[in-house]
Amino acid sequence: MIVVVLLGLGLIFGSFVNALVWRLHEHKNWLNDRSECPHCHHKLAAKDLIPVLSYIMLRGKCRYCGQKIDDMPLTELALPVLFIVSYLCWPLQLTGNGLFQFVVWLMLLVGFVALALYDVRWLLLPNKMVFPLVGLAIVQLLVRVAVFHESWHILLGALVGVALTAGIFYILFQLSSGRWIGGGDVKLCLALGLLAGSAPRAVLLLFVASVGGLLATLPFLLTGKAQRKSHIPFGPFLMLGLVVVQLFGQQIITWYTNLFA
Repeated sequence: MIVVVLLGLGLIFGSFVNALVWRLHEHKNWLNDRSECPHCHHKLAAKDLIPVLSYIMLRGKCRYCGQKIDDMPLTELALPVLFIVSYLCWPLQLTGNGLFQFVVWLMLLVGFVALALYDVRWLLLPNKMVFPLVGLAIVQLLVRVAVFHESWHILLGALVGVALTAGIFYILFQLSSGRWIGGGDVKLCLALGLLAGSAPRAVLLLFVASVGGLLATLPFLLTGKAQRKSHIPFGPFLMLGLVVVQLFGQQIITWYTNLFA
């Protein structure tokens, strides 16, 4: 039953993310303005906004002008998959503190998918999307300490995570004058470092992001579709690293540590 609920929520929020990203980029009021076709600007009806199904029924085209729809259903499918995988692989008990962290995690996933989509489309991580995630990460830590009485040491671990992610990226940003790393990636790492919460998890996050980025871009480099100086959106890979760390980090770190035991 929970899986079905998460599936439905994921589809709803996935559709919301598509609309949110486009409206933010076009500087539209994302709360009041109705969704419209970006080509003919016809206001979309409810039947045009059914997650995934509308895209399939319309064969990827606008019902009113016949132009290709820019929004792909991949985003709408990504969130339900992430919601369900998170539920099945959640490392904590889904009660009390563990349930609180899970709910916050689902909220963070919505923001991460929106940021990833924005970065892929426009090579930008807007402050108005990044800073709320930083704020949510801080609030989560404070609630865990103040309400659920976790040790204040988690705050220290979060600061170490920030130093190893945002700190390293800030140095790279300054050394390269923004050619290697974008400023948005540095700000994003404030949230990711806080959520990583420790040095080993922060290092694992950066490792997964680097390997993921390399594997994704290598085929384009080998085929000449991208050059060494091409701009590659790295934000999605950083967020992928956090997903791996959040769901499987302790298992991976324990496995790696046991190799040298």
